[in-house]
Amino acid sequence: MAHKLFGTDGIRGKANEEPMTAETALRVAMAAGHRFTRGDHRHLVIIGKDTRLSNYMLEPAMQSGFTAMGMDVVLVGPMPTPAVAMLTRSLRADLGVMISASHNLYQDNGIKLFGPDGYKLSDEVEGEIEALVERELLDHMSDADNLGRARRLEDAPGRYIEFVKYTFPRGLRLDGLKVVVDCANGAAYKVAPRVFHELGADVIPMAIDPDGKNINRDCGATSPQALQQQVVAHGAHLGVALDGDADRVILCDEHGRIVDGDQVMAVIARSWHKAGRLQGGRVVATVMSNLGLERYLQSIGLELERARVGDRYVLERMQAGGYNLGGEQSGHIILSDYSTTGDGLIAALQVLAAQVAAGGDMSELTHVFDPYPQLLRNVPAKGSAAMEDATVQSAVSAAEAKLGNDGRVLIRPSGTEPVIRVMAEGLDEQVVNAVVDEIAGAITDASAA
Repeated sequence: MAHKLFGTDGIRGKANEEPMTAETALRVAMAAGHRFTRGDHRHLVIIGKDTRLSNYMLEPAMQSGFTAMGMDVVLVGPMPTPAVAMLTRSLRADLGVMISASHNLYQDNGIKLFGPDGYKLSDEVEGEIEALVERELLDHMSDADNLGRARRLEDAPGRYIEFVKYTFPRGLRLDGLKVVVDCANGAAYKVAPRVFHELGADVIPMAIDPDGKNINRDCGATSPQALQQQVVAHGAHLGVALDGDADRVILCDEHGRIVDGDQVMAVIARSWHKAGRLQGGRVVATVMSNLGLERYLQSIGLELERARVGDRYVLERMQAGGYNLGGEQSGHIILSDYSTTGDGLIAALQVLAAQVAAGGDMSELTHVFDPYPQLLRNVPAKGSAAMEDATVQSAVSAAEAKLGNDGRVLIRPSGTEPVIRVMAEGLDEQVVNAVVDEIAGAITDASAA
């Protein structure tokens, strides 16, 4: 079915506008509570959030919806998305909720749901919940004797910190390493600096003063410029930039050079492959990952399998093939030996573990391959009809011929914006720029016709 509420990563929109209103949040909670009521045990839901102002509105609305359906609620406060997934499993909850719009600015918000296994819900289950949102659920509400209760889990940060530290190899420490940690004024502002500190690093924290409106503003994984400057200024060995809900990470080396998700996957793949830990001889990435990553993996005897954009689709491929490493160029790195979703902190620690074990500079470790020139452009368009236009198809065919075997073209409609994304990559940057111009122009003309 075509979802009206759920997109590629839960529900998302402008705060206090549909679907991010208190009323809709209440209805989503009631619908999800009804869907996940099973058996006669006391049902439990975990609710986490990031630091957005609108969470003061959405969190109590969802709490009310769940308790009205007879579910007990455990509130964990500002916590990373992967922490909510972990706690959902750890506490044997029936459902987990993260209220966050990830890397977006504070004006937006979103709702992500996790099943009792700690995994994001499938399209099918989201469709069932969406259908229930449209129904009148008064007949399914709890009676007065069986309403749910709510409580706070005061030791939630400590539980997650210990969980993350457990993923760092025994016998290794971060003593002597200076690490700048940009918390994006988001969900990890308390836990992230403590993780690195407790493992022995000299930590320089950034963006740890959330005020409800400064999440992701000029900081974090999508704006790492300040991190780059601080790494160089402090003579740090590594910079770690998380996004608002800390499920993605972007690194920078001691020179302030960005290390994106493709390079992170390459570092971990090489390290795990040498140690015999990489399952299936493959890494799962999306159609957006650089050709340089694919060619590098082939050079060390590994394969790259591509999925649709979205970490949930990466995870589906990983589960289907029995692989334990996947991710996105944007920094969602999924290490299924440890987590059911992307976890920026765990990914950063795996890179640091490789560096501690190998020695040398971070720049040497993380510059694994030379990326192919790649250009992505968002072309305004309503829907995807322009992609089927004969002129657009002709422009794509011509572009593929120009790029040859050492390049590729990808056009796809955005799942969150009224644009068509045009991406090309190849050996010659000028050719890449030219073919993107040609395809974008054809889409613009087709959309105007």
